[in-house]
Amino acid sequence: MTSIQKLNLPHLPVSDPDFHRDPFAFVAEARSHHPWLAGFESGYVVYGYQALRELGAMDDKLEMGLAGVVDFYQAGDSHWARFMLEMMQSKSGVDHHRLRMSVAEAFSPRRAQQARPLMQQVISDLLDQWSPLGAFDFAEFAAHFPVTVLCGILGVPPDSIATIRADIETYMTLFGLQPQLKEDFLRAYDNLWCFVDRIVTTRETGALEQPHGDGLLDALIVSKNSGRISDDDLRFMLLDLLIAGYDTSTNILTLTVHQLLSHPDYWQRCADELPFCRQVIEEMLRFSSIATFFRTVKEAFEYDGVHFPRGTLLAFSIPLSGRDPAVFSDPDRFDPLRNSEQRHLAFGRGEHICLGQFLARAQLEEGLHLIAQRLRQPQLAGELQWRPFLGAWGLQSLPIKFEC
Repeated sequence: MTSIQKLNLPHLPVSDPDFHRDPFAFVAEARSHHPWLAGFESGYVVYGYQALRELGAMDDKLEMGLAGVVDFYQAGDSHWARFMLEMMQSKSGVDHHRLRMSVAEAFSPRRAQQARPLMQQVISDLLDQWSPLGAFDFAEFAAHFPVTVLCGILGVPPDSIATIRADIETYMTLFGLQPQLKEDFLRAYDNLWCFVDRIVTTRETGALEQPHGDGLLDALIVSKNSGRISDDDLRFMLLDLLIAGYDTSTNILTLTVHQLLSHPDYWQRCADELPFCRQVIEEMLRFSSIATFFRTVKEAFEYDGVHFPRGTLLAFSIPLSGRDPAVFSDPDRFDPLRNSEQRHLAFGRGEHICLGQFLARAQLEEGLHLIAQRLRQPQLAGELQWRPFLGAWGLQSLPIKFEC
């Protein structure tokens, strides 16, 4: 058994813009040295499918690696550190279950199906505004869609999101582990905290009306008033949901449209068949997912001949696992019709598996179906810009042109 610190592992330059543009080329080379593990500047990257599947379920040995991120930035005395360490994703066991159950019903498969008319209305309204332009940055367009749906589920006015979009974008840069960004993302966090605090306070005082009659925010307030969650739990939950609802589905939808630009036959099928959109999305989640999860070893253990000491920071790179040639045949080929016994890991594993996965699937399917109907013969119309790989990866900019 060899300690991970003594292994001669390949190194992944995860902060390099070239890596952001094409991480798969770097990992193809890394796999020739180790099938599932590499080093990076602040820890280790797990990119093998089977290793991610098995390690991701080890909730008794691993904890959310957000404490490691806080330590990296040396910001343990900040309010942001409290959020990172006390929000639902940082909890485990009984505490995690308590917080998860306070919102689980709102993200159940049944609720996701009930939200489909809302999704259809939101994307139709956006297309009414944007499609007459004949060309736009699809990443910017997509940024308005999932978060507006989430606002409807929460029961908060969607127009308020425009005031915090830049703060959410800035905040997400923290996962790139770049010390020079610390001041900017901490300032963005403070703005976001004030925003959610104001929403909760105005709802509790009756100054903010409930627009949809069955909002999650009101349910959270009831949970808080009954003692099941605290004031901070409520605000941390709301902040976490808004950040996740803004970034993740937006990035997947943008990556999907980018991929379909080179498959006009698939684009037409998406316009014609909603079930085919489901196949396209599932293949995209395998082909190029977006989320890298951090985990910290809380109890030393051994796996596949490697000893993991306590405190080791691991980056579970879900986007890279879907191209593992040991699991998927011809993994670099995008094929919505592929038959595979193995499912992608895009929504994670273990007790922290993505709470919003059913909602995400539904809105991606509905969004892609209506977008393909309204934007005919889309083409790339400019240079691509990529987000940093760690955290929520994807396209920062996707300029397209099309026929209405």
